[in-house]
Amino acid sequence: MIYLLPSMKQAMTPSLRGRPREFDLEKALDRAMKVFWGKGYLGASLSDLTAAMRINRPSLYAAFGNKESLFQKVLERYNEGPSAWFREALEEPTARRVVERMLRGAVEMATNSRYPRGCLWVRGTFSCGDPAQSIREQLLVHRTTGEAELRKRFERAIREGDLPATTDALALARYVLTMN
Repeated sequence: MIYLLPSMKQAMTPSLRGRPREFDLEKALDRAMKVFWGKGYLGASLSDLTAAMRINRPSLYAAFGNKESLFQKVLERYNEGPSAWFREALEEPTARRVVERMLRGAVEMATNSRYPRGCLWVRGTFSCGDPAQSIREQLLVHRTTGEAELRKRFERAIREGDLPATTDALALARYVLTMN
């Protein structure tokens, strides 16, 4: 039988494998967001992404998985950051304020020099073809979900008497989203 001193047991515990990350995940994700936002999903090459993120391909794969999973993380970040005004607008007390906040949010985002022009959700949809069908489907689901949430908000406004009873909530939601 072999006896180990307590100090020997600690020395034998497995250490973490690999080197620690040498980059900030949040900053890298923000940089990737700008690349996808400016070029779309298909237009953004891995070389574009790694150069902007200031990392190499193995680091990209280790931290974010493949290009598709990176794009999904970027969409989540975009939804929580630059386009958060959409969800916040739905909480406004009146239909008029909902629409006003949505339009102001779109204008503020479009005129902010820190961001590429346009909307990542829309640009991503237009830039997706057959090779990126799953991404295209994800973007379309997001769009229809946003439309449904806005329609429900307008239906509530109709029930509360904030909008006329004859209002077509779906048509109004589509119109507002088109203007956005």
